[in-house]
Amino acid sequence: MAVIHRTALEPTKLELLTSWLPSCPWYRGGAGEPELAKSGGFRLDDPQGEVGIEFIVVTDASGSHPTTYLVPLTYRGTPLDGSEHALVGTMEHGVLGRRWAYDGCHDPVSVAQLFALIEGRAQAQDQNTSDTPDREVSCSYTGEGATSAAFTTTATDDQESTALAVPHGAILRLHRALRPAQDGPPFLPQGATGHISGSWRMLDGTRARGLFAVLHGGSPA
Repeated sequence: MAVIHRTALEPTKLELLTSWLPSCPWYRGGAGEPELAKSGGFRLDDPQGEVGIEFIVVTDASGSHPTTYLVPLTYRGTPLDGSEHALVGTMEHGVLGRRWAYDGCHDPVSVAQLFALIEGRAQAQDQNTSDTPDREVSCSYTGEGATSAAFTTTATDDQESTALAVPHGAILRLHRALRPAQDGPPFLPQGATGHISGSWRMLDGTRARGLFAVLHGGSPA
């Protein structure tokens, strides 16, 4: 299980995201700097214990309407070869030293654990407490079989989401700009074979719930 260290980060995660978010095609803020507040999220464990995996939910109040974003991040002790395009930035960790933070949609460890989560082979962990499951994250899966341990994926961003395409036609689409479900559980699109949903805190202090990711198609063999 990942250990959550109570220590300082320089820059902080919100400072890192403030600089990075405006470069993303799905960012909806204005011309000014984002005004970010932490709204929730969860963690996943790397089976090898080397990579930190965190799905951060942040709300930006800089635009005409507040927008809440889902941002998967991975934290590494050394740079990830060939992933300069996915580097969010570097931080100095009070315990672990320098950490390289990447967009988790482009990190193979994060992507593999995301498929494991949706297929029921991994469990979401509390964002702030070590060795504690996050019971507010729920998943479903109606596909056949489990994802191979070795597969490649292509991450493609649009103005709404990031699509993770894997061999044999499976596509896992992460919702980047989150939308609260109006009534009852989040509505799944037609043809979905799996999903991840969760909750976050609105700026007024109320809780919202919605889809984080939707899977279409079966798992790669």
